[in-house]
Amino acid sequence: MSTPLLHSTDLFTARTAGYWNYRIPGLTVTPGGVVLAHTEARQGQGGDGDPIDILLRRSADGGRSWERARCVVDHTDYPGGPINNFVCIPDRDTRQVHALFCTDYARAFHLTSEEDGLTWSAPVGITQAFEAFRREYDWHVLAVGPGHGIQLDCGRLLAPVWLSTGAGTEFGSGKRGHRPNRAGVVFSDDHGRTWQRGDLIRDTFPNTNETEAVQLADGRVLRNMRPLDDGADHPDAEHRRVVSLSADGAHNWSTPYRDPALLEPVCFASLCRHSRQPEDAENIVLFANPDNLEKTMTTWARDRKNLTVKASFDECRTWSVSRVLEPGPSGYSDLAVLSDKTILCFYECGMIDHMADSAALTLARFDLEWVEQGAPAV
Repeated sequence: MSTPLLHSTDLFTARTAGYWNYRIPGLTVTPGGVVLAHTEARQGQGGDGDPIDILLRRSADGGRSWERARCVVDHTDYPGGPINNFVCIPDRDTRQVHALFCTDYARAFHLTSEEDGLTWSAPVGITQAFEAFRREYDWHVLAVGPGHGIQLDCGRLLAPVWLSTGAGTEFGSGKRGHRPNRAGVVFSDDHGRTWQRGDLIRDTFPNTNETEAVQLADGRVLRNMRPLDDGADHPDAEHRRVVSLSADGAHNWSTPYRDPALLEPVCFASLCRHSRQPEDAENIVLFANPDNLEKTMTTWARDRKNLTVKASFDECRTWSVSRVLEPGPSGYSDLAVLSDKTILCFYECGMIDHMADSAALTLARFDLEWVEQGAPAV
């Protein structure tokens, strides 16, 4: 019997290289097989509104070794507010990597790499795609992702987004708030030349934001969302992830529903396909988040700890196996799968001063056998 693979290494460590901390990990495997791991490198006190650069590291050997960090987006090029939510989408048709990000929670940009993340084009504004939401939802805040976007079978590039009408809070030049909010999507059918808005997901549950998407074997797109449940605001909240589906990934999202198997401590979660075969064959989808509802670290959310990887063998209807990757403090994560089916998880690990002050961003490499040797989901 082979030994399951599990190996981890810290890619970014807090209080180093002139940054207070590193947050919001993102992970992508390029069409050329290069792994890109990116982060918000935060100055100040590491808050959402502090000066933020986007740093990126590349690995050409499946995450075993890593090149030095490069600055992809420099905050000094965008005075007046923070840079947030860098999201990559690999394009198998053009062999490019697309990236979206936002500045001051008010403007959005698109850039591309022709060299597996080694160099990048100058960013081009795409805020007009978000302006098209205003006739339905007069937002004060826009945000992409975080995590990663996906390309559908038809070639469509898809980036989950969220919008908020909130104002008067502490970050950004416009004092922009996170809620109330709605989840939506922007997409491109011409390989990033133009971007359009899709439909907003119904606000059946309040404040569903920070979503990731996966295309199911039958072609539909499933969105897995973070609802901002907390005991003070929603005493009857079920603290479970929220799900919605669309036939084309952009329009006519189904009425959202709770996934009873996926606990929600109020944190971003990752979703990624491991295998894709005909609809009647076994297909595997992976999910990762802090699987916890204990509340000892803060008043506004459950503790971000016990980062757990789950596997579904029936297109996200159930999650039959579950394995704890990081039992201690652990927050945002992003999943990716290599061509040899090795799984990568890039996540916020440890805690220094408070729950959103991660000690490091850690890259874990493991295989499906390691996940399957975990406990059956309950």
